[in-house]
Amino acid sequence: MTTAGGPRVAMLSVHTSPLDQPGTGDAGGMNVYVLELSRALARRGAEVEIYTRATSSAQPKVVDAEPGVRVVHVAAGPFEGLDKHDLPGQLCAFTAGVLRAEAHRPAGWYDVVHSHYWLSGEVGWLAADRWDVPLVHTMHTIAQVKNAALAPGDTPEPRGRVIGEEQVVAEADALVASTREEADDLVRYCGADPDTVHVVAPGVDLDVFSPGDTSPQGRRELRERLGLPAGPIVLFAGRVQPLKGPDVLVRALGVLADHAGERSTDGTDGTDVGAWRDGGGAAVPTLVVLGGASGRPTAVRELEALAHQTGVTDHLLVRPPVPRHELADWYRAADVVAVPSHNESFGLVAAEAQACGTPVVAAAVGGLRTVVVDDVSGVLVADHSPWTWARVLGDLLADDERRARLAAGARRASERFSWDRAAAAMLDVYAQAAKTRRADARRS
Repeated sequence: MTTAGGPRVAMLSVHTSPLDQPGTGDAGGMNVYVLELSRALARRGAEVEIYTRATSSAQPKVVDAEPGVRVVHVAAGPFEGLDKHDLPGQLCAFTAGVLRAEAHRPAGWYDVVHSHYWLSGEVGWLAADRWDVPLVHTMHTIAQVKNAALAPGDTPEPRGRVIGEEQVVAEADALVASTREEADDLVRYCGADPDTVHVVAPGVDLDVFSPGDTSPQGRRELRERLGLPAGPIVLFAGRVQPLKGPDVLVRALGVLADHAGERSTDGTDGTDVGAWRDGGGAAVPTLVVLGGASGRPTAVRELEALAHQTGVTDHLLVRPPVPRHELADWYRAADVVAVPSHNESFGLVAAEAQACGTPVVAAAVGGLRTVVVDDVSGVLVADHSPWTWARVLGDLLADDERRARLAAGARRASERFSWDRAAAAMLDVYAQAAKTRRADARRS
């Protein structure tokens, strides 16, 4: 059954709700992706119901996020005390909850199942089979890609996840990748049929994320309102975990502090740490970490301990995650947004920061190589060496003219990404997936 304006979509996001605050727990770019895509689909006439796991007995069973978008909380296991690594054991309970919810509807209610992350894909596989509708799956991250670029001290993704991803890829009628590189990874690592893989770039809300008042007075007033110190500001926005690499930035601050006022090379590895102004001395930046712990509850304290060990405690400012309309102000207040991730399928923080007219220094990995246009909207860094990051940040913060050029390029680069364009392309994917499923049914 299809509504007059568009399809009815069962959107599955098992391990994290689109209503959760990004930057805390397991919530991040995928939360933004699911909600913003659903909103854009609804604007084009689709009806979207997002199924996610309930994490509190106080949560309402159904939340009308906005016209055409509903969030359904499914009870599956204990409300608290579980993270995504515990959830494979709760997939049966979650699937049962989804199927029960649909059973109260007229036959043929949903037109498509769209699952996000491999846990949701396992549920989507069963639901799509039961309802005889196409399964569209967005992986967001791929276990073997993450394991190939593992951060020091990080834990590899388990074999069970690798197998689960391969199963979902084999059963999906269509797979959605954010970049061409991710599409190639789905074929290379998961054995995907290239004909089933579609590249749909995520979007950026250009109304929320915009440059704002760029005058010197406007920036001073913004920084004062946010409680930021004078001097250069480097912003890291995201979960504090090894994958995201905030430790790389703290160590880079240590290098800059050790070489304050110098334009020379270190005797050990010969790395140039960059030229600085401030009367011939160094203006070591303040690193603002806007995010909470993920994985290990002690992650933030460990980062602060690292800052103490490297002698830059006074240059590290940790703040909790903020709602998206406030996040835009933090992007605008920064001189540079740093994204030192070891892997990113897209890099939504980089895209949002660029939309605010702030240059991005990002690791040259995954989707960041698509989002950040090197020396146009920011700088791509070839490795995760603190010496390299110190040199790149030092040179950029010392060069007002270059930062202004990159700021202009950043806003232009962000205009490539639109949620409305993403929704239009996704509707085409849904239609193609339906044709594929019908063709497969005729052959069987």
